[in-house]
Amino acid sequence: MTTVGEQLVEWLEAYGVGTVFGIPGVHTVEMYRGLARSKIKHMTPRHEQGAGFMADGYYRASGKVAAAFVITGPGLTNILTPMAQAYGDSIPMLVVSSVNRTKSKGMGAGDLHEVANQSLIGAQAAAFSHSLADPSQLGPVLARAFAVFEGARPRPVHIEIPVDMFSMQAVGAVSRPAPIRPPLPNPNTLTEAAEVLVKAKAPLILAGGGAIGANVQTLAERLGAPVVMTTNGRGILPLDHPLAVPASPSLKAVRKLIGSADVVLAVGTEVGRTDYDMYDRDDIEVEGKIIRIEIDAEQMRRGAVPDIALLGDAATGIDGLCAMIELPTRPAPKQADGARKASLAEIGEDYRQIVTFLNKIRNALPGTPIVCDSTQAAYAGNLYFAPDAARTWFNASTGYGALGYGLPAAIGAARAIGGPVVCVAGDGGVQFSLAELGLAVEENLPLILIVWDNKGYGEIKSYMIENQITPVGVDLHTPDFVALGKAYGAEAAQVEALSDLADFLIDAAERKGPTVLHLPEQVVLSRG
Repeated sequence: MTTVGEQLVEWLEAYGVGTVFGIPGVHTVEMYRGLARSKIKHMTPRHEQGAGFMADGYYRASGKVAAAFVITGPGLTNILTPMAQAYGDSIPMLVVSSVNRTKSKGMGAGDLHEVANQSLIGAQAAAFSHSLADPSQLGPVLARAFAVFEGARPRPVHIEIPVDMFSMQAVGAVSRPAPIRPPLPNPNTLTEAAEVLVKAKAPLILAGGGAIGANVQTLAERLGAPVVMTTNGRGILPLDHPLAVPASPSLKAVRKLIGSADVVLAVGTEVGRTDYDMYDRDDIEVEGKIIRIEIDAEQMRRGAVPDIALLGDAATGIDGLCAMIELPTRPAPKQADGARKASLAEIGEDYRQIVTFLNKIRNALPGTPIVCDSTQAAYAGNLYFAPDAARTWFNASTGYGALGYGLPAAIGAARAIGGPVVCVAGDGGVQFSLAELGLAVEENLPLILIVWDNKGYGEIKSYMIENQITPVGVDLHTPDFVALGKAYGAEAAQVEALSDLADFLIDAAERKGPTVLHLPEQVVLSRG
Protein backbone atom coordinates (compact mmCIF):
# COMPACT_ATOMS: atom_id res chain seq x y z
CA MET A 1 0.00 0.00 0.00
CA THR A 2 0.97 3.66 -0.28
CA THR A 3 1.33 5.28 3.11
CA VAL A 4 0.45 8.87 4.02
CA GLY A 5 4.18 9.60 4.36
CA GLU A 6 4.84 8.27 0.85
CA GLN A 7 1.87 10.12 -0.59
CA LEU A 8 3.12 13.37 0.93
CA VAL A 9 6.25 13.06 -1.22
CA GLU A 10 4.13 12.27 -4.28
CA TRP A 11 2.03 15.36 -3.67
CA LEU A 12 5.13 17.55 -3.36
CA GLU A 13 6.37 16.21 -6.69
CA ALA A 14 3.00 16.94 -8.26
CA TYR A 15 3.22 20.56 -7.11
CA GLY A 16 6.72 20.92 -8.52
CA VAL A 17 8.60 21.09 -5.23
CA GLY A 18 12.20 20.22 -6.05
CA THR A 19 13.91 20.61 -2.68
CA VAL A 20 13.19 19.63 0.91
CA PHE A 21 15.30 20.94 3.77
CA GLY A 22 14.96 18.74 6.81
CA ILE A 23 16.50 16.85 9.71
CA PRO A 24 15.14 13.30 10.09
CA GLY A 25 13.97 12.20 13.51
CA VAL A 26 12.14 9.25 14.99
CA HIS A 27 8.87 11.15 14.58
CA THR A 28 9.42 11.94 10.90
CA VAL A 29 11.16 8.91 9.38
CA GLU A 30 7.94 7.83 7.67
CA MET A 31 8.01 11.10 5.69
CA TYR A 32 11.32 9.90 4.28
CA ARG A 33 10.10 6.51 3.09
CA GLY A 34 9.33 7.80 -0.40
CA LEU A 35 12.06 10.43 -0.74
CA ALA A 36 14.88 8.16 -1.89
CA ARG A 37 13.02 7.13 -5.05
CA SER A 38 11.62 10.59 -5.79
CA LYS A 39 13.08 13.39 -7.88
CA ILE A 40 13.08 15.69 -4.86
CA LYS A 41 16.47 16.71 -3.50
CA HIS A 42 16.75 16.42 0.28
CA MET A 43 19.29 18.59 2.07
CA THR A 44 20.13 18.21 5.75
CA PRO A 45 20.82 21.44 7.64
CA ARG A 46 22.47 21.33 11.05
CA HIS A 47 19.56 23.06 12.78
CA GLU A 48 15.88 23.49 11.96
CA GLN A 49 16.34 27.26 11.99
CA GLY A 50 18.75 26.73 9.11
CA ALA A 51 16.12 24.70 7.27
CA GLY A 52 13.66 27.58 7.39
CA PHE A 53 16.17 30.22 6.31
CA MET A 54 17.30 27.95 3.47
CA ALA A 55 13.72 27.62 2.21
CA ASP A 56 13.46 31.42 2.45
CA GLY A 57 16.63 32.06 0.44
CA TYR A 58 15.64 29.39 -2.07
CA TYR A 59 12.44 31.27 -2.88
CA ARG A 60 13.96 34.76 -2.91
CA ALA A 61 16.61 33.72 -5.40
CA SER A 62 14.37 31.69 -7.70
CA GLY A 63 10.69 32.41 -7.05
CA LYS A 64 10.14 28.68 -6.37
CA VAL A 65 8.70 27.16 -3.21
CA ALA A 66 10.69 24.73 -1.08
CA ALA A 67 9.51 22.52 1.78
CA ALA A 68 10.92 21.93 5.25
CA PHE A 69 10.43 18.71 7.26
CA VAL A 70 10.74 19.12 11.04
CA ILE A 71 10.04 16.96 14.05
CA THR A 72 7.40 17.41 16.72
CA GLY A 73 7.99 20.07 19.38
CA PRO A 74 11.56 21.43 19.20
CA GLY A 75 11.68 21.02 15.42
CA LEU A 76 8.73 23.35 14.99
CA THR A 77 9.78 25.83 17.66
CA ASN A 78 13.26 25.99 16.10
CA ILE A 79 11.87 26.81 12.65
CA LEU A 80 9.40 29.35 14.00
CA THR A 81 11.90 32.25 13.72
CA PRO A 82 12.49 31.70 9.96
CA MET A 83 8.74 31.32 9.50
CA ALA A 84 8.19 34.67 11.20
CA GLN A 85 10.83 36.32 8.99
CA ALA A 86 9.19 34.84 5.90
CA TYR A 87 5.74 35.86 7.10
CA GLY A 88 6.85 39.48 7.48
CA ASP A 89 8.51 39.55 4.06
CA SER A 90 5.75 37.66 2.17
CA ILE A 91 7.90 34.62 1.42
CA PRO A 92 6.15 31.27 0.90
CA MET A 93 7.43 28.01 2.36
CA LEU A 94 5.75 24.73 3.23
CA VAL A 95 6.59 23.52 6.73
CA VAL A 96 5.51 19.96 7.47
CA SER A 97 5.96 18.74 11.03
CA SER A 98 5.03 15.65 12.91
CA VAL A 99 2.91 15.82 16.05
CA ASN A 100 2.26 13.30 18.80
CA ARG A 101 0.02 10.32 18.19
CA THR A 102 -3.66 11.03 17.73
CA LYS A 103 -4.77 9.40 20.98
CA SER A 104 -2.15 11.21 23.09
CA LYS A 105 -2.33 14.72 21.57
CA GLY A 106 -2.96 17.30 24.26
CA MET A 107 -3.05 14.76 27.09
CA GLY A 108 0.07 16.02 28.86
CA ALA A 109 1.27 12.48 29.52
CA GLY A 110 4.94 13.31 29.02
CA ASP A 111 5.32 11.99 25.48
CA LEU A 112 8.54 12.70 23.60
CA HIS A 113 8.65 16.25 22.14
CA GLU A 114 5.21 17.02 23.57
CA VAL A 115 4.06 20.62 23.52
CA ALA A 116 0.62 22.00 24.24
CA ASN A 117 -1.30 22.90 21.09
CA GLN A 118 1.58 22.75 18.63
CA SER A 119 -0.61 23.83 15.71
CA LEU A 120 -1.43 27.05 17.56
CA ILE A 121 2.29 27.78 17.82
CA GLY A 122 2.77 27.29 14.09
CA ALA A 123 -0.23 29.49 13.34
CA GLN A 124 1.53 32.54 14.80
CA ALA A 125 3.86 32.71 11.79
CA ALA A 126 1.83 31.14 9.01
CA ALA A 127 -1.00 31.96 6.65
CA PHE A 128 -2.62 28.97 8.31
CA SER A 129 -1.66 25.95 10.38
CA HIS A 130 -3.59 22.71 9.98
CA SER A 131 -3.47 19.53 12.07
CA LEU A 132 -4.34 16.53 9.92
CA ALA A 133 -7.26 14.63 11.47
CA ASP A 134 -7.57 11.98 8.76
CA PRO A 135 -5.45 10.75 5.80
CA SER A 136 -8.13 11.97 3.41
CA GLN A 137 -7.31 15.58 4.39
CA LEU A 138 -3.76 15.55 3.01
CA GLY A 139 -4.60 16.40 -0.61
CA PRO A 140 -7.16 19.12 0.19
CA VAL A 141 -4.90 20.78 2.78
CA LEU A 142 -1.94 20.85 0.38
CA ALA A 143 -4.28 22.34 -2.24
CA ARG A 144 -5.11 25.11 0.25
CA ALA A 145 -1.41 25.69 0.91
CA PHE A 146 -0.57 26.11 -2.77
CA ALA A 147 -3.62 28.31 -3.24
CA VAL A 148 -1.94 30.70 -0.78
CA PHE A 149 1.39 30.39 -2.59
CA GLU A 150 -0.09 30.89 -6.05
CA GLY A 151 -3.01 33.26 -5.66
CA ALA A 152 -2.79 35.21 -2.41
CA ARG A 153 -0.21 37.11 -0.39
CA PRO A 154 2.48 34.41 -0.17
CA ARG A 155 3.41 33.35 3.34
CA PRO A 156 4.46 30.16 5.15
CA VAL A 157 1.96 27.36 5.68
CA HIS A 158 2.33 24.78 8.45
CA ILE A 159 0.84 21.29 8.25
CA GLU A 160 1.25 18.86 11.14
CA ILE A 161 0.66 15.11 10.84
CA PRO A 162 0.28 12.75 13.82
CA VAL A 163 3.12 10.24 14.06
CA ASP A 164 0.78 7.26 13.80
CA MET A 165 -0.89 8.67 10.67
CA PHE A 166 2.26 8.64 8.53
CA SER A 167 2.15 4.86 8.22
CA MET A 168 -1.60 4.68 7.57
CA GLN A 169 -2.92 3.90 4.11
CA ALA A 170 -3.15 6.95 1.88
CA VAL A 171 -6.55 8.02 0.60
CA GLY A 172 -7.33 9.42 -2.84
CA ALA A 173 -5.31 9.83 -6.00
CA VAL A 174 -2.49 12.33 -6.42
CA SER A 175 -3.57 14.81 -9.08
CA ARG A 176 -2.60 18.46 -8.94
CA PRO A 177 -5.56 20.85 -9.19
CA ALA A 178 -5.53 23.55 -11.85
CA PRO A 179 -3.05 26.28 -10.85
CA ILE A 180 -4.58 29.38 -9.29
CA ARG A 181 -3.81 32.70 -10.90
CA PRO A 182 -3.76 35.74 -8.63
CA PRO A 183 -6.73 38.07 -9.04
CA LEU A 184 -6.78 40.92 -11.55
CA PRO A 185 -7.44 44.46 -10.35
CA ASN A 186 -10.93 45.77 -11.10
CA PRO A 187 -11.02 47.14 -14.68
CA ASN A 188 -13.01 50.25 -13.73
CA THR A 189 -10.61 51.09 -10.92
CA LEU A 190 -7.69 50.42 -13.23
CA THR A 191 -9.11 52.92 -15.72
CA GLU A 192 -9.50 55.49 -12.94
CA ALA A 193 -5.90 54.98 -11.87
CA ALA A 194 -4.61 55.28 -15.43
CA GLU A 195 -6.45 58.57 -15.92
CA VAL A 196 -4.92 60.00 -12.74
CA LEU A 197 -1.42 58.86 -13.70
CA VAL A 198 -1.63 60.33 -17.21
CA LYS A 199 -2.58 63.72 -15.78
CA ALA A 200 0.17 63.64 -13.15
CA LYS A 201 2.91 66.22 -13.49
CA ALA A 202 5.27 64.64 -10.95
CA PRO A 203 4.39 60.95 -10.57
CA LEU A 204 6.49 58.54 -8.52
CA ILE A 205 6.51 54.75 -8.10
CA LEU A 206 7.29 52.87 -4.89
CA ALA A 207 8.34 49.31 -5.76
CA GLY A 208 8.52 46.56 -3.15
CA GLY A 209 9.31 42.87 -3.30
CA GLY A 210 5.81 42.14 -4.60
CA ALA A 211 6.65 44.11 -7.76
CA ILE A 212 9.38 41.68 -8.85
CA GLY A 213 8.33 40.33 -12.23
CA ALA A 214 6.04 43.27 -12.98
CA ASN A 215 6.85 45.52 -15.96
CA VAL A 216 7.57 48.51 -13.73
CA GLN A 217 10.28 49.86 -16.02
CA THR A 218 8.00 50.36 -19.02
CA LEU A 219 5.35 52.14 -16.97
CA ALA A 220 7.94 54.32 -15.25
CA GLU A 221 9.46 55.35 -18.60
CA ARG A 222 6.09 56.28 -20.07
CA LEU A 223 5.26 58.37 -17.02
CA GLY A 224 8.74 59.76 -16.42
CA ALA A 225 8.31 58.54 -12.83
CA PRO A 226 11.25 57.92 -10.50
CA VAL A 227 11.14 54.43 -8.98
CA VAL A 228 12.04 54.18 -5.30
CA MET A 229 12.91 50.55 -4.57
CA THR A 230 12.61 49.10 -1.09
CA THR A 231 15.13 46.57 0.21
CA ASN A 232 13.19 43.65 -1.26
CA GLY A 233 12.48 45.57 -4.47
CA ARG A 234 16.07 46.46 -5.35
CA GLY A 235 17.09 45.64 -8.88
CA ILE A 236 13.60 46.00 -10.35
CA LEU A 237 15.11 48.80 -12.43
CA PRO A 238 18.68 48.36 -13.71
CA LEU A 239 21.34 50.03 -11.60
CA ASP A 240 22.21 52.60 -14.27
CA HIS A 241 18.63 53.52 -15.18
CA PRO A 242 18.03 57.30 -14.86
CA LEU A 243 14.70 56.69 -13.07
CA ALA A 244 16.12 54.23 -10.53
CA VAL A 245 16.33 55.36 -6.92
CA PRO A 246 17.98 52.43 -5.08
CA ALA A 247 17.74 54.11 -1.70
CA SER A 248 15.69 53.66 1.45
CA PRO A 249 12.48 55.67 1.75
CA SER A 250 13.52 56.22 5.35
CA LEU A 251 16.19 58.69 4.19
CA LYS A 252 15.31 62.38 4.28
CA ALA A 253 16.28 62.89 0.62
CA VAL A 254 13.99 60.09 -0.54
CA ARG A 255 11.15 61.16 1.73
CA LYS A 256 11.45 64.64 0.24
CA LEU A 257 11.23 63.16 -3.28
CA ILE A 258 8.14 61.14 -2.32
CA GLY A 259 6.56 64.14 -0.65
CA SER A 260 6.99 66.27 -3.79
CA ALA A 261 5.09 63.82 -6.01
CA ASP A 262 1.55 64.71 -7.04
CA VAL A 263 0.70 61.01 -7.59
CA VAL A 264 2.40 58.09 -5.84
CA LEU A 265 1.89 54.57 -7.20
CA ALA A 266 2.87 51.95 -4.57
CA VAL A 267 3.33 48.49 -6.09
CA GLY A 268 3.82 45.33 -4.06
CA THR A 269 4.95 47.10 -0.91
CA GLU A 270 3.27 47.07 2.49
CA VAL A 271 4.72 50.54 3.22
CA GLY A 272 5.98 49.17 6.53
CA ARG A 273 8.05 50.95 9.14
CA THR A 274 11.32 49.03 8.74
CA ASP A 275 11.46 50.22 5.13
CA TYR A 276 9.78 53.62 5.33
CA ASP A 277 10.32 54.88 8.89
CA MET A 278 13.31 53.12 10.41
CA TYR A 279 14.39 56.34 12.13
CA ASP A 280 11.00 56.86 13.83
CA ARG A 281 10.35 60.10 12.03
CA ASP A 282 6.90 61.42 11.19
CA ASP A 283 4.88 59.60 8.56
CA ILE A 284 5.78 60.38 4.95
CA GLU A 285 3.61 63.19 3.64
CA VAL A 286 2.28 62.93 0.10
CA GLU A 287 0.78 66.07 -1.41
CA GLY A 288 -1.14 64.28 -4.13
CA LYS A 289 -3.02 61.04 -4.55
CA ILE A 290 -1.85 57.58 -3.53
CA ILE A 291 -2.59 54.58 -5.73
CA ARG A 292 -1.75 51.11 -4.46
CA ILE A 293 -1.53 47.77 -6.23
CA GLU A 294 -1.74 45.26 -3.41
CA ILE A 295 -2.83 41.63 -3.26
CA ASP A 296 -3.80 41.76 0.42
CA ALA A 297 -7.06 43.63 1.09
CA GLU A 298 -6.27 44.18 4.77
CA GLN A 299 -2.90 45.70 3.89
CA MET A 300 -4.71 48.36 1.87
CA ARG A 301 -5.75 49.81 5.22
CA ARG A 302 -2.26 49.73 6.73
CA GLY A 303 0.89 51.70 5.97
CA ALA A 304 -0.54 54.18 3.49
CA VAL A 305 -4.28 54.26 2.89
CA PRO A 306 -4.76 54.81 -0.87
CA ASP A 307 -7.10 57.12 -2.72
CA ILE A 308 -7.36 54.44 -5.41
CA ALA A 309 -7.05 50.80 -4.37
CA LEU A 310 -6.12 48.26 -7.04
CA LEU A 311 -6.64 44.94 -5.29
CA GLY A 312 -4.85 42.18 -7.18
CA ASP A 313 -1.65 40.96 -8.74
CA ALA A 314 1.15 43.48 -9.29
CA ALA A 315 2.28 42.11 -12.67
CA THR A 316 -1.20 42.07 -14.23
CA GLY A 317 -2.02 45.42 -12.65
CA ILE A 318 1.05 47.05 -14.18
CA ASP A 319 0.35 45.38 -17.52
CA GLY A 320 -3.19 46.76 -17.41
CA LEU A 321 -1.90 50.27 -16.72
CA CYS A 322 0.67 49.98 -19.53
CA ALA A 323 -2.07 48.95 -21.94
CA MET A 324 -4.04 52.10 -21.05
CA ILE A 325 -1.06 54.47 -20.87
CA GLU A 326 0.56 54.29 -24.28
CA LEU A 327 2.69 57.40 -23.96
CA PRO A 328 6.10 57.97 -25.51
CA THR A 329 9.01 57.68 -23.10
CA ARG A 330 9.30 60.80 -20.97
CA PRO A 331 12.69 62.12 -19.85
CA ALA A 332 13.78 61.37 -16.30
CA PRO A 333 13.18 64.33 -14.00
CA LYS A 334 16.21 65.96 -12.42
CA GLN A 335 14.76 65.11 -8.99
CA ALA A 336 15.62 61.41 -9.48
CA ASP A 337 19.32 62.10 -9.95
CA GLY A 338 19.23 64.63 -7.15
CA ALA A 339 17.67 62.12 -4.77
CA ARG A 340 20.32 59.52 -5.60
CA LYS A 341 23.17 61.93 -4.93
CA ALA A 342 21.58 63.37 -1.80
CA SER A 343 20.84 59.89 -0.42
CA LEU A 344 24.39 58.70 -0.89
CA ALA A 345 25.68 61.84 0.83
CA GLU A 346 23.18 61.43 3.66
CA ILE A 347 24.27 57.97 4.75
CA GLY A 348 27.68 59.18 5.94
CA GLU A 349 31.29 58.35 5.17
CA ASP A 350 31.47 54.92 6.83
CA TYR A 351 28.40 53.66 5.01
CA ARG A 352 29.63 55.11 1.71
CA GLN A 353 32.81 53.06 2.12
CA ILE A 354 30.68 49.98 2.73
CA VAL A 355 28.65 50.74 -0.40
CA THR A 356 31.93 50.87 -2.32
CA PHE A 357 32.74 47.43 -0.90
CA LEU A 358 29.34 46.10 -2.04
CA ASN A 359 29.86 47.63 -5.47
CA LYS A 360 33.15 45.72 -5.74
CA ILE A 361 31.32 42.45 -5.09
CA ARG A 362 28.64 43.28 -7.66
CA ASN A 363 31.14 44.36 -10.29
CA ALA A 364 33.42 41.34 -9.78
CA LEU A 365 30.55 38.84 -10.06
CA PRO A 366 27.74 40.41 -12.14
CA GLY A 367 24.32 38.90 -11.57
CA THR A 368 25.41 37.01 -8.47
CA PRO A 369 23.04 37.23 -5.48
CA ILE A 370 24.43 39.01 -2.44
CA VAL A 371 22.76 37.68 0.71
CA CYS A 372 23.46 39.44 3.98
CA ASP A 373 22.96 38.71 7.61
CA SER A 374 22.04 41.59 9.89
CA THR A 375 25.39 43.32 9.75
CA GLN A 376 26.79 46.73 8.88
CA ALA A 377 27.03 45.76 5.22
CA ALA A 378 23.31 44.97 5.15
CA TYR A 379 22.34 48.17 6.96
CA ALA A 380 24.45 50.30 4.62
CA GLY A 381 23.22 48.51 1.51
CA ASN A 382 19.60 48.73 2.56
CA LEU A 383 20.03 52.48 2.82
CA TYR A 384 21.78 52.76 -0.54
CA PHE A 385 22.87 49.98 -2.90
CA ALA A 386 22.02 49.18 -6.50
CA PRO A 387 22.23 45.50 -7.45
CA ASP A 388 22.26 44.71 -11.14
CA ALA A 389 19.05 42.64 -11.11
CA ALA A 390 16.08 41.73 -8.98
CA ARG A 391 16.52 38.76 -6.60
CA THR A 392 20.22 39.55 -6.19
CA TRP A 393 20.07 41.59 -2.96
CA PHE A 394 18.25 40.37 0.12
CA ASN A 395 18.67 40.04 3.87
CA ALA A 396 16.70 39.79 7.09
CA SER A 397 17.34 43.31 8.38
CA THR A 398 13.82 44.49 7.56
CA GLY A 399 10.58 43.00 8.80
CA TYR A 400 11.19 40.47 11.59
CA GLY A 401 14.94 41.15 11.64
CA ALA A 402 16.41 37.76 12.60
CA LEU A 403 20.13 37.19 13.14
CA GLY A 404 21.68 34.04 11.72
CA TYR A 405 19.81 34.41 8.43
CA GLY A 406 22.64 35.06 5.99
CA LEU A 407 24.56 31.78 5.67
CA PRO A 408 21.60 29.36 5.51
CA ALA A 409 19.63 31.70 3.21
CA ALA A 410 22.65 31.87 0.90
CA ILE A 411 22.84 28.07 0.91
CA GLY A 412 19.18 27.91 -0.14
CA ALA A 413 19.84 30.46 -2.87
CA ALA A 414 22.87 28.53 -4.15
CA ARG A 415 20.80 25.35 -4.31
CA ALA A 416 18.04 27.21 -6.17
CA ILE A 417 20.11 28.84 -8.90
CA GLY A 418 22.98 26.36 -9.14
CA GLY A 419 25.49 29.19 -9.41
CA PRO A 420 27.66 31.22 -7.07
CA VAL A 421 26.12 33.20 -4.22
CA VAL A 422 27.92 35.68 -1.98
CA CYS A 423 27.00 35.85 1.70
CA VAL A 424 28.14 38.76 3.85
CA ALA A 425 27.72 38.00 7.54
CA GLY A 426 29.09 39.65 10.66
CA ASP A 427 31.27 37.71 13.07
CA GLY A 428 28.46 37.83 15.63
CA GLY A 429 25.56 36.86 13.38
CA VAL A 430 27.42 34.13 11.50
CA GLN A 431 28.03 32.29 14.76
CA PHE A 432 24.26 31.80 15.06
CA SER A 433 24.40 29.44 12.09
CA LEU A 434 28.06 28.70 11.31
CA ALA A 435 27.45 24.96 11.47
CA GLU A 436 25.49 25.21 8.20
CA LEU A 437 28.84 25.59 6.44
CA GLY A 438 29.03 21.82 6.82
CA LEU A 439 26.04 21.41 4.51
CA ALA A 440 27.59 23.75 1.94
CA VAL A 441 30.71 21.58 1.91
CA GLU A 442 28.69 18.36 1.88
CA GLU A 443 26.73 19.54 -1.18
CA ASN A 444 29.73 21.19 -2.86
CA LEU A 445 27.78 24.43 -3.21
CA PRO A 446 29.34 27.47 -4.95
CA LEU A 447 28.99 29.66 -1.87
CA ILE A 448 31.31 32.53 -0.95
CA LEU A 449 31.03 33.48 2.72
CA ILE A 450 32.57 36.86 3.60
CA VAL A 451 32.87 37.20 7.38
CA TRP A 452 32.74 40.89 8.27
CA ASP A 453 34.71 40.90 11.52
CA ASN A 454 34.47 43.75 14.01
CA LYS A 455 34.92 41.56 17.09
CA GLY A 456 31.33 41.74 18.25
CA TYR A 457 28.00 43.38 17.60
CA GLY A 458 29.48 46.56 16.18
CA GLU A 459 26.26 48.25 15.10
CA ILE A 460 24.68 47.76 18.52
CA LYS A 461 27.84 48.98 20.24
CA SER A 462 27.76 52.17 18.17
CA TYR A 463 24.09 52.66 19.02
CA MET A 464 24.85 52.27 22.74
CA ILE A 465 27.63 54.84 22.57
CA GLU A 466 25.47 57.29 20.61
CA ASN A 467 22.83 57.02 23.34
CA GLN A 468 25.29 57.42 26.23
CA ILE A 469 25.01 53.77 27.30
CA THR A 470 28.19 52.08 28.47
CA PRO A 471 28.64 49.15 26.07
CA VAL A 472 27.89 45.82 27.71
CA GLY A 473 27.56 42.44 26.01
CA VAL A 474 28.64 43.59 22.56
CA ASP A 475 32.35 42.73 22.53
CA LEU A 476 32.83 39.08 21.58
CA HIS A 477 35.66 36.61 21.44
CA THR A 478 35.73 35.57 17.81
CA PRO A 479 37.35 32.41 16.48
CA ASP A 480 39.86 32.00 13.68
CA PHE A 481 37.40 31.96 10.80
CA VAL A 482 40.00 30.93 8.24
CA ALA A 483 40.94 27.91 10.35
CA LEU A 484 37.26 27.12 10.92
CA GLY A 485 36.53 27.26 7.22
CA LYS A 486 39.37 24.86 6.50
CA ALA A 487 38.26 22.59 9.35
CA TYR A 488 34.89 22.25 7.64
CA GLY A 489 36.61 21.42 4.38
CA ALA A 490 36.05 24.74 2.63
CA GLU A 491 38.64 26.90 0.95
CA ALA A 492 39.49 29.81 3.22
CA ALA A 493 41.63 32.93 3.05
CA GLN A 494 42.34 36.22 4.77
CA VAL A 495 41.54 39.44 2.89
CA GLU A 496 44.26 41.96 3.75
CA ALA A 497 43.32 44.72 1.31
CA LEU A 498 40.11 45.75 -0.39
CA SER A 499 41.97 45.95 -3.69
CA ASP A 500 42.46 42.16 -3.50
CA LEU A 501 38.77 41.39 -3.00
CA ALA A 502 37.79 41.09 -6.67
CA ASP A 503 40.52 38.52 -7.35
CA PHE A 504 39.46 36.46 -4.33
CA LEU A 505 35.84 36.53 -5.48
CA ILE A 506 36.58 35.58 -9.09
CA ASP A 507 38.81 32.70 -7.99
CA ALA A 508 36.19 31.48 -5.52
CA ALA A 509 33.41 31.63 -8.10
CA GLU A 510 35.41 29.51 -10.54
CA ARG A 511 36.10 26.66 -8.14
CA LYS A 512 33.68 24.06 -6.88
CA GLY A 513 32.54 24.14 -3.29
CA PRO A 514 32.34 26.92 -0.68
CA THR A 515 34.95 29.53 0.18
CA VAL A 516 35.33 31.48 3.42
CA LEU A 517 36.90 34.94 3.21
CA HIS A 518 37.76 36.61 6.51
CA LEU A 519 37.43 40.38 6.18
CA PRO A 520 38.39 42.54 9.17
CA GLU A 521 36.22 45.65 9.34
CA GLN A 522 39.24 47.95 9.11
CA VAL A 523 40.02 46.63 5.62
CA VAL A 524 36.83 48.36 4.43
CA LEU A 525 36.55 51.27 6.83
CA SER A 526 39.47 53.68 6.83
CA ARG A 527 38.87 56.26 9.52
CA GLY A 528 41.39 59.06 9.20
